[in-house]
Amino acid sequence: MNTYQTEYGTVKVGPKDELFQEALALACEHFESLEKEYVSWALTGGSTPKDFYKWVVENECLPVETLDRVLWTTSDERTVPLESEENNFGNADRLMLRPLETIEDSKFPWPTELEPHAAAEAYSKKWDKAMGKDATYDVCFVGMGDDCHTLSLFPGSPLISNPVVANFAAVEVPGKGWRLTLTPYGLAKCGTVVLMTLGAGKADALKAVLQGDYDPVNKPSQSLKAVADRAYWLVDEAAAAKLDL
Repeated sequence: MNTYQTEYGTVKVGPKDELFQEALALACEHFESLEKEYVSWALTGGSTPKDFYKWVVENECLPVETLDRVLWTTSDERTVPLESEENNFGNADRLMLRPLETIEDSKFPWPTELEPHAAAEAYSKKWDKAMGKDATYDVCFVGMGDDCHTLSLFPGSPLISNPVVANFAAVEVPGKGWRLTLTPYGLAKCGTVVLMTLGAGKADALKAVLQGDYDPVNKPSQSLKAVADRAYWLVDEAAAAKLDL
């Protein structure tokens, strides 16, 4: 695995299994550094996380001491029922948390049964009560789309062009409906942030984000610049093919 430093964080390039190992190591190492009984881990959505969940279960590699400390959630969510295959937390639960026999009290899904703005407010209040006033995530996993989006921050997002002073928010994404998401304001408060993106289809976006002009409104993944000192970009060779490294 090769490592490079950028203004948006540390970039690590390698094969998928090594990237999965690194993602797990980064999370566990950060948790070990925290002197508190319970920690929080926000997972994300998409095909790469699904593969990661299966890999964790198949390799039995999540330490029990970590598993017992974590409150699990997702860094953003679609406004669909938990049972839906489009629900990010639902997928994490079905593919990893249930097979690992994670207790129900450690699961913290977004309340997608509520109207979007009410769901974001309810999630925020309950999160503050569980993890501390105005807290966000100790470890936050995110992805990146071929349009440079991350979380539910898509190009042109009002949460970037007109920032809100709130950790979590509901936002309507044209053509995609309502989403619930960690905001840039909330992202800046996170501990370790891990962005995984794989495949040749992400190469142009990764090049534009890491080595193009700074324009986070149109390239929302550049929002990670605010956490560059604790952000890790885990990418395979196909995704990194167009980078000047």
